[in-house]
Amino acid sequence: MKMKKKASILAASLAVMMLGVQSVYAAPAKPDVKILATGGTIAGSAASDTQTTGYKAGALGIDVLINAVPEVKNYADVSGEQICSIDSKDMSDDVWLKLSKRINELTAQKDVAGVVVTHGTDTMEETAYFLNLTVKSDKPIVLTGAMRPATAISADGPMNLLNAVRIAADKDAAGHGVMVALNDEIDGARDVTKTNTTSVSTFKSPTGPLGYVYDGTPTFCNTPIRLHTVKSEFDVSKLTALPKVYVIYSTAGADGALVDAAVAAGAQGIVYAGTGNGSVHKADEAALAKATKKGIVVVRSSRVGTGAVVPAEQSYIDEHFIDGDSLNPQKARVLLQLALTKTHDPQAIQAMFHKY
Repeated sequence: MKMKKKASILAASLAVMMLGVQSVYAAPAKPDVKILATGGTIAGSAASDTQTTGYKAGALGIDVLINAVPEVKNYADVSGEQICSIDSKDMSDDVWLKLSKRINELTAQKDVAGVVVTHGTDTMEETAYFLNLTVKSDKPIVLTGAMRPATAISADGPMNLLNAVRIAADKDAAGHGVMVALNDEIDGARDVTKTNTTSVSTFKSPTGPLGYVYDGTPTFCNTPIRLHTVKSEFDVSKLTALPKVYVIYSTAGADGALVDAAVAAGAQGIVYAGTGNGSVHKADEAALAKATKKGIVVVRSSRVGTGAVVPAEQSYIDEHFIDGDSLNPQKARVLLQLALTKTHDPQAIQAMFHKY
């Protein structure tokens, strides 16, 4: 009996020791990554697996996307929320505000490591830049999407989603502002733009990418210089709408009618996508000069695609037109909308265009 009792005590002791060993060598907790879905091609569905255009964007819910890429759970504890289910060509200020506020709520939670946003590619760069200026966290925020619908034979969405989760779960990704991750490339929100109508390598940054995903490992080689996220002065927490700003595209034969229409529609600001160095057609310039006298803020941008808009004609200075720096017209509109929530002073807004 004594031997049996000693054996049972020894077995119990060994069991306790084994539990202690297991606790010491237990796998560390995975980062908590939230995925917010807005629709887009990554959630698109087509009639056949060879169809890559003419599909229905946003047809699939976030749970379907996550379940289709079970490998994401090797890198993070993921959970999803459906913010909206739209084709990103139909993106709105309302969705931007909802998305920004939700990301700020999530990143304020200590256990949340990062956030991924699935998004259509048509307006992804605009959403990314808006979030870059309004999210108040240095945690990784990653937008991703796809150029081919989820039902396509060679769908690019699953790998893009996996890479986005990898980046959002990576501590080294913190502090880079909002990022866009597609086709194994990591780009900064301010500079990235869509450059091709259908190619999977459509997103490019004139200044170069922030980094790449090499065989599953995020690797960074650049850091954004312009102010963003925690250093941004813009706060949308109490906003329910954004100022009305229109983009007007310059062409030969302009007659000022589009400027007049924007003014009549109640524009608080106008971004002029000029030729060359933000050059303004003389007919449009006359109309824009009248607009500034009514308190409407005018920003000169360029339709060229790369390069900065810098001071040019003296008349532009006299008419208080703002130089758009190196922002493309669609991103200049985003910054002007946010600037107008704080001031209508051209000099103050000009300073913002050089900071952000």
